[in-house]
Amino acid sequence: MIPRDLYMERLKAYKVFIGKWYDSEVDFLAIRQDTRKYYQVTLSMMDDRVKTRELAPLAAIPDNYEKVVLSMDKTYITDHEGIKFQNIIAFLLED
Repeated sequence: MIPRDLYMERLKAYKVFIGKWYDSEVDFLAIRQDTRKYYQVTLSMMDDRVKTRELAPLAAIPDNYEKVVLSMDKTYITDHEGIKFQNIIAFLLED
């Protein structure tokens, strides 16, 4: 898997926390001024059980800030009910 330090470098403009929502956990909560971004990280979303597990904490958060699942998948599917899917390599290489 990709080392945590790489995520942190990509999010260096943000304060980064592990997010908790009742009994659920979001891998990263990135906050900068009035902006929040929620991130789940998984190897793949191709298995329906994994997809359900990774989407549930994000779907339960009742705000409208950006929610993203990062994975190694390369697919044409870019979101699920407002939760974005992004390839982790593309995420790490963004400017």
